[in-house]
Amino acid sequence: MDVMPLLMLVAVSAAVAGAARRTPVPAPLLLVAAGLLASYVPGVPSYALDPSIVLPLLLPPLLHTAALDSSYLDLRANWRPVALLSVGYVLFATLAVGYVASHAVPGLPPTAALVLGAVVAPPDAVAATAIARRLGLPSRITTILQGESLVNDATAITAYRVAVAAAVGEGVGWADGVREFMIASAGGIGVGLILMVPIHWLRKHLREPLLQNTLSLLIPFAAYAAAEVVKASGVLAVVVVALYLGHRSWQVDFATRLQEAAVWRMVAFVLESTVFALIGLQLPVVLKGVGAYGMGTAAGYAVVVFVAVVAVRYLWVFPATYLPRLLSPRIREREPDTTWKAPVVVGWAGMRGVVSLAIAFSIPQTTHDGSPFPARNLILFLTFTTVIGTLVVQGLTLPPLIRRLRLPRREPGEVTLAEAQAQSEASSAAEARLEELLADEHNTLPEPLADRLRSVLERRRNAVWERLGAVDERTGESVDDTYRRLSREVIGAERAVFVALRDARRIDDEMLRTLLRRLDLEEAAAYREEGAGGGG
Repeated sequence: MDVMPLLMLVAVSAAVAGAARRTPVPAPLLLVAAGLLASYVPGVPSYALDPSIVLPLLLPPLLHTAALDSSYLDLRANWRPVALLSVGYVLFATLAVGYVASHAVPGLPPTAALVLGAVVAPPDAVAATAIARRLGLPSRITTILQGESLVNDATAITAYRVAVAAAVGEGVGWADGVREFMIASAGGIGVGLILMVPIHWLRKHLREPLLQNTLSLLIPFAAYAAAEVVKASGVLAVVVVALYLGHRSWQVDFATRLQEAAVWRMVAFVLESTVFALIGLQLPVVLKGVGAYGMGTAAGYAVVVFVAVVAVRYLWVFPATYLPRLLSPRIREREPDTTWKAPVVVGWAGMRGVVSLAIAFSIPQTTHDGSPFPARNLILFLTFTTVIGTLVVQGLTLPPLIRRLRLPRREPGEVTLAEAQAQSEASSAAEARLEELLADEHNTLPEPLADRLRSVLERRRNAVWERLGAVDERTGESVDDTYRRLSREVIGAERAVFVALRDARRIDDEMLRTLLRRLDLEEAAAYREEGAGGGG
């Protein structure tokens, strides 16, 4: 097996994603554009999208990282809009887009049209949530988009399986489809509930870093595979396990949290970059099978399907936003500030992604009687154009739309104030506990060491408040900014001495690694504080 094409794909994708951070264009769009251009560069190998790789090997870790970063409490508080989008909208889009396609494309059987509807139904919110965080969308909208992206793939995959079964001649009816959907959903949630507690127990009790990281990397694949074995939804199993682990992450050793965060940031970056580049690279594969329809005719169908996908989302989002509020006084009381701007953004954030393409490529070549699957090549083409169209049109216009709407958001000062108040309460409790411990004769410490513990708590309490203070006109820094910068300089000086001692053979490399790890942990703590405070 030649691994060089795979290494080149990962390396170039990562380079493009890294460069995108220096531009106002979201990384997914640049990656798709780069893939489109590279697909016609002489010498670039063919990267056919294999659903047997994407669904079980790429989708689980992407879902796992997204769920770990989500808030279980926020999702629970917004379960109604999340469920309406991730289940209700996907089923509605499957039927509505399928209906439009069956009437727009002459000779397209209704069952094949439903397959197309199920394929393009689930939005990929990776790009949307990245833009939402970048532009500071209200947390509730971000939570809804995240929650939708975690669950909608499960709904779409189940709807796709039912539609394909009908298209190939298995005689599946509506009752069979509903039953399969319920079994897959309940089974996936059940598998996740069974696995989450023992997995969390293992994470708490493993102390070997290599085993901890190995377990962390295996969790999404194990959950997905276990659910698929029993014909349940692997997507839901992964999401349930990850939400539980993320909610309980505070119970895990701090070193495990640091290591896992670093590992999963790298994994998510590599996979997301590669996935969006793969989308663009599918262009030659998709175009090969469209010749029978004519490029102009196929392009006309693509425009119809794209418009239908965008319109159907708004046809669902606005009623799903306002009807519950009209029917329930309790919802009106709980959500008094809902305006038309929120559904406009949620509706326009329905960009499609690699899951739609992977599902489309898994469409069987033939039906049960041996005849070719109806319009398979056209469905691939329409899926590809819908994915590209939503990523380019909606992806490029979503940031200016958000800025133009001027949605209300928490001011940075308010966020810092809330953080300072929380830290103040925690520090007060810690100080009381420290004095209680020092009063015990079994915890006797020399006064300088006891004072050092007190000063650490005092420093932690004051750090957030200092970010609210005045900025030095000469340096442009707050007191806290200056403190962190000087801390890094001091740590850097210590690090240089340790390296010099190693080079002079006064300490060995093992001792150097031990000493540097202590400094790295201190610098990591300072870096996290800087990131939270927005300091430079």
